[in-house]
Amino acid sequence: MIPTISAIKTAYPDATIDVLAEKRNSAIFRLSPQIRRVFHYDRPAELFRALCGSYDVVIDTEQWHRLSAVVARMARAPVLIGYATNERARLFTHPITYSQDEYEIDSFFRLLTPLDVAQRKVSFPFLAIPREAVERGDALLREIKEKAFVTIFPGASIPERRWGAERFGKIAEMLAALGMAVVVVGGREDEGQGKVIVAGGAGLNLAGRTSLSETAAVIQKSALLVSGDSGVLHIAVGLGVPTVSLFGPGRAKKWAPRGDRHLVIDKGLTCSPCTTFGTTPPCPIAARCMRDITVDEVCNAVTVLLAATGGLPSSCCQDKEGGKRRS
Repeated sequence: MIPTISAIKTAYPDATIDVLAEKRNSAIFRLSPQIRRVFHYDRPAELFRALCGSYDVVIDTEQWHRLSAVVARMARAPVLIGYATNERARLFTHPITYSQDEYEIDSFFRLLTPLDVAQRKVSFPFLAIPREAVERGDALLREIKEKAFVTIFPGASIPERRWGAERFGKIAEMLAALGMAVVVVGGREDEGQGKVIVAGGAGLNLAGRTSLSETAAVIQKSALLVSGDSGVLHIAVGLGVPTVSLFGPGRAKKWAPRGDRHLVIDKGLTCSPCTTFGTTPPCPIAARCMRDITVDEVCNAVTVLLAATGGLPSSCCQDKEGGKRRS
């Protein structure tokens, strides 16, 4: 959504933009300097203040649930914009079509059509990390002594999107053989997986030790991020960091990063993707779409992308005697 916010500020530089979000995902907006302030749905006093604000336009970015459309209507702005995916369409002055097959950034840009905002190009990076978070990230990374590193995020919002700590550990071992470290990021719930991944002494486990802004600061310093379909993946994209992403239940066509700095692994099973409007049904075949992604596939994608983006240590690209590139 943040490129959409940037487009509004470009078209209307004097506009002030507030965001109403849940506390669980509001920290990401600290990385967008175009936002004046963030209110929280789940703090009644803040919700009340948001509803009492005098806004010219309210844009509801939720795609399916009705409650956010009701809240948008309660704000009483003359222009109400939102997705027309169900009965919620009746609550907007400008209902907007939504497709499950459209790249999500393009879907968000579609919300700007009633505002005559023509910008549709995304400039990278589009996230800005607060100085204190950068300093904290630098302090944590001293533990790997300025060694080149790859960031791994093993977490996922649902079990069906997890690839497995042991498999990520194999990636860490491969990178260690190339002279690179691994830094694991994530929440407290990912701390155990992080220990498994770096158990061979291949890197640093920061899972549970950083805020979202500090996690972004760590990712920004890395040569590449390896992750499943996740919010952390989108942070790396917003920072302009190369990524290798693993997709299974999620809709790669809608959510996977695009461009030559990103490699997406998706087995394309006939039952995949199965996630619709953020809901994934129980899987009768134990998420084979993720299990079928092999360690060799991910190792190959990581090394190819590191080589293409100049992320490999020079010792991996030259032999010691002649200084020629290895094949």
